[in-house]
Amino acid sequence: MNDTLLIAVYAFVGAAATGLAGAGALRLLRRRSLTASLAVVAAVGVVAMLAGTLAVAWAMFLSPHDLTVVTTVVAMAAVVSLATALLLGRRVVARSRELAVAARSFGDNGDFAAPDGPATAELDALSRELAATSARLAESRDRERALETSRRELVAWISHDLRTPLAGLRAMSEALEDGVAADPPRYLRQMRTEVERLNAMVGDLFELSRIHAGTLPLTPSRISLYDLIGDALAGADPLAREHGVRLVGDHVDAVPVEVDGKEMSRVLGNLLVNAIRRTPADGTVAVSAERSSEGVVLSVSDGCGGIPEEDLPRVFDTGWRGTHARTPPAGAGLGLAIVRGIVEAHQGRATVRNIPGGCRFEVTLPPAPG
Repeated sequence: MNDTLLIAVYAFVGAAATGLAGAGALRLLRRRSLTASLAVVAAVGVVAMLAGTLAVAWAMFLSPHDLTVVTTVVAMAAVVSLATALLLGRRVVARSRELAVAARSFGDNGDFAAPDGPATAELDALSRELAATSARLAESRDRERALETSRRELVAWISHDLRTPLAGLRAMSEALEDGVAADPPRYLRQMRTEVERLNAMVGDLFELSRIHAGTLPLTPSRISLYDLIGDALAGADPLAREHGVRLVGDHVDAVPVEVDGKEMSRVLGNLLVNAIRRTPADGTVAVSAERSSEGVVLSVSDGCGGIPEEDLPRVFDTGWRGTHARTPPAGAGLGLAIVRGIVEAHQGRATVRNIPGGCRFEVTLPPAPG
């Protein structure tokens, strides 16, 4: 074996022994500060060089003078390396502590502000992730507050809407029981009307609860929007005549869709009832359906005069009924919430926007496959 190979072997053995010792030290210090780990890494590099040099000197490949020179050089390198490692470690640890302090704001006000100053790429990426998480949490809190507001409004409105027909039913039943009703058949007809209102309200609540629970059963089938809209217009025609509103469905393409016919009929019925009740007499409610780049768009346009811009995002919220001037005497603000729930269950989207003289509700559905 030549001298060069022997020197390499001795140097490797000395460095390997130092590396194993350093790995053991890192394992013992794995729960300590990063500064200590960086100091160990720097020390391993320098001590490995010294150990290899001593091993080579022990094998008498180095003279005492050369060993002294090398040892002195290695010692100076060790001082510089350890000082650099400690400085770097302190900077990283300080930045980590600043991040920890900033991250505690999640438990206070939920906002995260990244500390100023330069940072390593990893800590900078962590800051960005924390900032993104803070933004998502803020959006979640806003949605939760909006939902809580909708729940409170819904409870208040449902309580009011239930109290009125129940009070009427009680008064009419007492009048019939005491025999003081002037026209019993009329009282019975009115009682039946109030019971039907209550039944419709309870049905809406049950439907909405199934939508929110994700248990709405759907039985999709391939049907034409032309037929679906035709049936909906025929069903809404008596209410439109009663309010003096014209129903128009001239711009309807025979576009096939894969939907649950019963639930989609409810969507159209709710939109038409909503439009008819908010359109003044001699006004027009127009229904259209056409293909678009996003799928199939079904729209219902009314003559309500428009919705305030600040209310547009709340139109489909549970319990929302707009201003008192635009609120019909019946209903608890569940119709449009049910529309959105059913449409989203079909992987679609329900939107609303103002148009001249009124507003336009649009339901976008995925096209039928094939």
